[in-house]
Amino acid sequence: MSESESWLERKCVERGLRLTEQRRVIARVLSSSDDHPDAEELYARASRIDPKISLATVYRTVRLFSEAGIIETHDFRDGRARYESADNEHHDHLIDVQSGEVIEFVDDEIEALQHRIAEKLGYELVDHRLELYGRKKV
Repeated sequence: MSESESWLERKCVERGLRLTEQRRVIARVLSSSDDHPDAEELYARASRIDPKISLATVYRTVRLFSEAGIIETHDFRDGRARYESADNEHHDHLIDVQSGEVIEFVDDEIEALQHRIAEKLGYELVDHRLELYGRKKV
């Protein structure tokens, strides 16, 4: 493994996925993204690196990465799937319904409350996803 390999590339190798050069480009673009791009945004970024990459290749690749648990797919109610690496520490999302901005946050009180609710209902919480939708106050 080379030092320049991204987290996503390493995960692909660990999970036995064949990494074509185009998949490598898409993995690197996703790994370096600090936002939650959709397939068309990924395509625009990846095609600047490799103009031969097609939108269909991006869609197939994100489906493959998602099924392998390497990336997370989000539906922030804007009609398009958004992606992020699954290498991040747990966090929740606040989505600005006017601008579409996605803000990542962690709140210890919310985390504890979710565990208490699950326990109260007789469950052990093993995973969760929290998305809040709002608009900026003026």
